Amino acid sequence: MKAYIFPGQGAQFTGMGLDLYEKSPLAQELFEQANEILGFSITDVMFEGTPEALKETKVTQPAIFLHSVILAKVLGDSFQPEMVAGHSLGELSALVAAGVLSFEDGLLLVSKRALAMQKACEIQPSTMAAVLGLEDEIVEQVCADIDGVVVAANYNCPGQLVISGEISAIEKACEVLTEKGARRALVLPVGGAFHSPMMEPAREELAAAIEATQFNEPTCAVYQNVPAKAVKSAAEIKENLMKQLTAPVKWTQSIQAMVADGGTEFIEVGPGKVLQGLMRKIDRSVAASGASFEA
Repeated sequence: MKAYIFPGQGAQFTGMGLDLYEKSPLAQELFEQANEILGFSITDVMFEGTPEALKETKVTQPAIFLHSVILAKVLGDSFQPEMVAGHSLGELSALVAAGVLSFEDGLLLVSKRALAMQKACEIQPSTMAAVLGLEDEIVEQVCADIDGVVVAANYNCPGQLVISGEISAIEKACEVLTEKGARRALVLPVGGAFHSPMMEPAREELAAAIEATQFNEPTCAVYQNVPAKAVKSAAEIKENLMKQLTAPVKWTQSIQAMVADGGTEFIEVGPGKVLQGLMRKIDRSVAASGASFEA
């Protein structure tokens, strides 16, 4: 079965989406529509902005979403997903691809999500750290034993987990994890503790926006970050999406579930190749590639 996977924050680069804009009238129309919906020219930042400008959460999230969703749309009839999943922010791209959200509603939710997260980051300084080369259970145990807020936030692939929380708790966790034999435990250059209890103010704000948005039944199974299994009802998808900002991204488990359910060909839709790299570490027996558009 064909599975389409959508990347999250971190995959942005200057010039992203420009080839689509230049090659496809449909892409051009959707990008211009996005500028209107957002109330600023996101295409200027995507096509010509500095890496610093692109790193701002309120720009990064819509930029990655647009690159993914517009690429899926210009693929036309060749885009026939039998299952979809998205990493964190990418879940919203996946929901548009599976017909659960309209392009406009998806973009508005992404924009609200980004602003709510940025606001939550400003309330209290917090961060995330990547931990390489340890079993998940060891990392979870160390987090549980440390005073202060620190939790497992992204299960990216076996031996690669991201933790999230208060700065002091993260620093302490990195020390302990290194002592326990982590190959690396390094603090990431991110704006805050995503997918941790510290995102509660953002979760509440976004939940209200999600509640007010029309969700349609999906055209194929959506493997969501929270349950890490196939979800086929709009109501359940909505509920899981509301929990996403304070819950861990169970990416390893989601991909394993997709493979177990018959996924054989995984196609990454959007900027970068991060998910293809993780794919090889989760399960080498399936094919992983990136979607590309030729006019």
